[in-house]
Amino acid sequence: MAYKYIQEIQGQLTTDAGTEGSLLIEKKIYETLIEEVEKNLIPRTEAAIYLGPSDIPGSSIDLNLVTPDTMKVHVVAEGSTIPLSAPTFTNTNIKPKKYATRIVSTTEMSEDGKFKLMDVCTKLAAKRLAENETNLIITALDGATAGTVAGGANVTLTDINTAVLYVENQDYTPTTMLIGGEAYADLREIDTFVEVNKAGSDSFLRRNMIGTLFAMNVYRFSRNAAPSTTYAKYVYIFDNSQGYAIAEKRPITVENYDAVAQDLHGSVVTQRLAVSLIRSTAVAKITSS
Repeated sequence: MAYKYIQEIQGQLTTDAGTEGSLLIEKKIYETLIEEVEKNLIPRTEAAIYLGPSDIPGSSIDLNLVTPDTMKVHVVAEGSTIPLSAPTFTNTNIKPKKYATRIVSTTEMSEDGKFKLMDVCTKLAAKRLAENETNLIITALDGATAGTVAGGANVTLTDINTAVLYVENQDYTPTTMLIGGEAYADLREIDTFVEVNKAGSDSFLRRNMIGTLFAMNVYRFSRNAAPSTTYAKYVYIFDNSQGYAIAEKRPITVENYDAVAQDLHGSVVTQRLAVSLIRSTAVAKITSS
């Protein structure tokens, strides 16, 4: 009888009958939080102008531009009146908008949580604002429609050369190529670049700054930081001395606060930012289907 009772107890004390985290089976929580990966974003080095808080005394700022090719010279006969000629000027107003998010946590959550929740959320908020800047840059460049090259199912070297030629024909120097993921995949299938990889250099295929092509710096941007995933099919080629301006009235700022009555504490993460196209003719865009 005693032997049968012992067998019943042994039948209960098995891993099959237990549950992780119960008294029978230990459950270990990995202490390091596995964070999301860094997205490929557009660096500020490619902006023609960066205007910080000290450059914007009011709520907006004007950029004054000379209109290209608006001043002429003339052949004048001896003794004749010299014709008048003057350039044309335009201006672009840039007004930063506020982008923000708010994070809140109970005191108990901060005391009892598995990790520092507020620190993690604040860091993620700053990442979202950085991604928003890339979104705004692409949106600004997308406004330059005159130099659009309509590609086919794949982006080709001919498409790239056509876009480069458009920028050069406006007397600008193509310095930068921003490329979405699907368009970048098209480049990886071009034999010219595959041969470079076979020769032992695969830097063009790896980094965010992929390398150089036709003397242009090539950057791959994340489709998840673009206005939509459709932008993964697009390529932008431009002169980075004339392309776009960034106006940042307020850098990414974190302000902490407490709601004592509710025993809550939180953070507000804000930024005032705008991106504006300077010269649309300094930008070409390649689309693919």
